[in-house]
Amino acid sequence: MRVALLTIGDELLAGDTTNTNATWLAERLTERGVAVRRILTVPDEHSLIKSRVCEYCDSFDAVIITGGIGNTPDDVTISAVADAFNRDLVVSEQARIDIIETLETLSDTVPNLDVDIDAEATIPEDARPLLNTEGLAPGCVVENAYVLPGIPSELEAMFNKVAEEFNGEAVSSFLYTIKPEANIVSALKTAGSEFDVSIGCYPDRDAGHNRIKVTATDEETLTGATTWLQDQIDASDTPVERDWAEDIEYDQQN
Repeated sequence: MRVALLTIGDELLAGDTTNTNATWLAERLTERGVAVRRILTVPDEHSLIKSRVCEYCDSFDAVIITGGIGNTPDDVTISAVADAFNRDLVVSEQARIDIIETLETLSDTVPNLDVDIDAEATIPEDARPLLNTEGLAPGCVVENAYVLPGIPSELEAMFNKVAEEFNGEAVSSFLYTIKPEANIVSALKTAGSEFDVSIGCYPDRDAGHNRIKVTATDEETLTGATTWLQDQIDASDTPVERDWAEDIEYDQQN
């Protein structure tokens, strides 16, 4: 399963808010064997959101869209998604009832909330509403587009409701080696071609090792590749540390 993440918000592009949602979703999807193939952040611009939703929904199995739902002037995501699928906006009765119930529970602690309930409960016609257990505005599913809130606690709770709809065959494993990156390139290329796996190498100077991620489509292939690499580049499946200068001198002498 190939998925794209579309995170929306001027505040993300300005650096006012850290885009933790993209990282969190990518981690959860990868854990489920899903291949995340795009992560894009766009501003709160209706036409741009619409065009990217159209493009990504045609190109990927699913698109997760985060942020810009609600009833403030910059919340244009729902209307942009509706336009992308040529659908009208309608009030979801299920979401409307849920919002009313939520407001009732908040009435003692936050009295006199002035909420436009119908506006909050508006989603594209025939979309599947995703009720917001941590807030007010619902998310929704329109064909292969999943619209989620931008507030992390709300997003995480809502994604967990639909997580079972995201599954893939990819399996991964991490290896660690103290050998310099330049000294292991040949082995990494050979492993990639011989075992039909994808390999990423991520130097970590603070930890004193290279972290290698091996990804395959089945456990047998993954085991074969990682076992071979462990032998070829003196890698471990647990983090190891060593002084870089000492290691370079060691390799030159051997």
